[in-house]
Amino acid sequence: MTEQRVQRRLAAILAADVVGYSALMQRAEEATYVEFERVKRELIEPSLSRHEGRLIKTTGDGALIEFASPLAGIRCAIEIQEYLASSSSPLRLRIGLNLGDVIVGKDGELYGDGINIAVRLEGLADPGGVLISEKVYGEVEGKLDVRFEDRGEQSLKNISKPIRTYAVLNGTFNTATEGLSAAPALPNKPSIAVLPFENMSGDPEQEYFADGMVEEIITSLSRLKSLFVIARNSSFVFKGKAVDIKEVGRRLGVRYVLEGSVRRASGKVRITGQLIDAMTGTHIWADRFERDLSDVFALQDEVTAAVVSVIQPKLLQAEIAIATRRRSENLSSYEFYLRAMQQSYLTSREGVAETLRLAHRALELDPRFGVVAALAGVCHMRNVTLGYADDPQLERKEAVRLLQLALSVDDSDPDTLVWASTISAWMVGDHEGAIEMANRAVALNPNSSLAWGNRGWIYKIAGLSDEAVRSFEHAIRMSPIEPLLHRAFFGMATAFIELRRFDEAIVAGEKALRQTPSYSPAYRCLASAFAHLGRDTEAGQAVGRLLELDPDFTISAFIARGGQANAKLYIEGLRKAGVPE
Repeated sequence: MTEQRVQRRLAAILAADVVGYSALMQRAEEATYVEFERVKRELIEPSLSRHEGRLIKTTGDGALIEFASPLAGIRCAIEIQEYLASSSSPLRLRIGLNLGDVIVGKDGELYGDGINIAVRLEGLADPGGVLISEKVYGEVEGKLDVRFEDRGEQSLKNISKPIRTYAVLNGTFNTATEGLSAAPALPNKPSIAVLPFENMSGDPEQEYFADGMVEEIITSLSRLKSLFVIARNSSFVFKGKAVDIKEVGRRLGVRYVLEGSVRRASGKVRITGQLIDAMTGTHIWADRFERDLSDVFALQDEVTAAVVSVIQPKLLQAEIAIATRRRSENLSSYEFYLRAMQQSYLTSREGVAETLRLAHRALELDPRFGVVAALAGVCHMRNVTLGYADDPQLERKEAVRLLQLALSVDDSDPDTLVWASTISAWMVGDHEGAIEMANRAVALNPNSSLAWGNRGWIYKIAGLSDEAVRSFEHAIRMSPIEPLLHRAFFGMATAFIELRRFDEAIVAGEKALRQTPSYSPAYRCLASAFAHLGRDTEAGQAVGRLLELDPDFTISAFIARGGQANAKLYIEGLRKAGVPE
C-alpha cells in the first residue's frame, strides 16, 4: 500500500493576539468588539494585502498569518504596531514571528512546530511589541533600519529545544517604517486618489486643460461624504512620473486610483480614464470621451460630470464585491451596510426582508449610522408599498421612526436625504418637504444618478410629471449601467401616462423589462398605457403577465398602499385593462 506523501514548505509565520482582550470585553463588550473589527478592517487586512500575507486562521481576538519571506512578515508586524502605538485605539497587540518548516493540510491550513513556535513567541512578546525567533533574526538583521534586543534562549511549551529570541525595540518603529511600510491605513469608506492626467499632445495648453479637469474631478468627488478622496497636492506629487499603481495606493493609503490621458487632434480632444483597484491592480472601469475643443470650460464640466457619475456606483459595486467575499461572522457595521445595499437592488419579498435584516445588523453595531437607518426605513416602506406587510400601520410607524433617526444623525448627507425624502413622500404624504430634501440631495451630489432618479419619483408622487420626466432622463443619461435602471424607466413610464404620452410610456415600460424581465410594475404600466390607446389585446397580455408575477395584485390594495393621489390616469388605465378591482 502506497504511503501518502505529506506536503511541507518553509514559511514565515506571524501570530498576533490582543492584550487583555477578556478584560476589555468585560468592561465594554460592544465597544471592544466594534473597535477590534475596525482595526482588522482598516489596519490588519490592508497591511496583509500590502505585504502579501495570507491569513491562515482567526481566533476571537487574534490571528495566524503566513508570509513568503521573514522580511515581509516583520515589515507587516512593525507597520501594525507602529500604527497602534500612535493611534488613540485602546487595543494593543502582542506579535510573534517565526521561520520554520510547516505541514500543509488538505484544507490549506498549516501545522507543525513552525506554527507552534510563532504562537509561543507571541505569548512572550511585550504588549505592543514584536518577538522573533533566531531564524527570523538571521534573515532580516542588517536589511532593515531596526534595532533588536537579544532576549536569550527561551524554553517554550511543547517545544523540545530552547529557542533564542530577539525583540524589536519600540523606539525604532518610526525609523523602520519610513520609506518601507509607513503607509496610512485604509479609511473606513471607499478611498480614491486621482492622478494627474498625462498630456499626450505635447501642447502646453493641453497641460493646463488636463490639470484643471483633474482638479474639478477631485473637487466633485470630495463633496461626497461616502468617499475618502486624497487632496490635489498629494496626488500631484506623481505628476510626470512613471508610477506603479500599487505603490501609489500604498503610499497614499487608498484602495482605488483614477488615472487618464488627454490627446488633442484635428480640433477635437480625446480623454481616457481608468479606475484601478490599487490592492490587486484590477481594472474596474475604463472609458474614452471625444469632444470638440470649442469651449474648454464647458468641456471640463461635461467630462467631470461623466467621470464622477460613473465612479461613485462603480466604487460601491467594488466595495460590495469585497464585502461579500468575507466571512459573515467577521463583518463590521460598514460591511453589513454594503451587503444590505446589494440586496436592496432586489424588490422581491425575500430581497426586502434580507436587506432589512442586514441593515439592522449594521445598526446593532453602530446605532448612529444614519444612511443605514434611512435604508432600513425604506425597507419598511417597501413592505407597505409592495404589499408585503402583515401590519401596514406598524411598518409605516417604523419607517417614519427610522426616517427621523437618520435625519437627526446627519441631514446633509445626500444618500440619507434620498431615502428620507422617499419615506416622507410615500409614508407621510409631505410632498413639499420631500421635494425640498430631494432637491438638496441633488445639490449636494449633482453627479448622483440615484439622487436624480429619486427626485423623479418625488416629483411624480407630487403630481409634477413634467419635472419628474426630466429628472428620470437625467438619471438615465448619467448612469446608463446603473443596476436600478429599470426603476427609473418604470417611473418615467408612469409619469408619461399622467401626461397622456401613452406611446412614450410603452417605450419606457419595455425598456424597464429589457433591464429586468421579471419586474412586475413595468407590466402595470404597459397594461395601463395599452388600454388608454385601445390596444386591448396587448393590454390583456400585459395583465396576464402581471398576475403571473404578482397573483394577489388588486387595484384597491394598490391604492391603499398610499402615494397614488396623483396617479389617476394610471389607475384608470388599469381598470380599462381589466386588472382585478
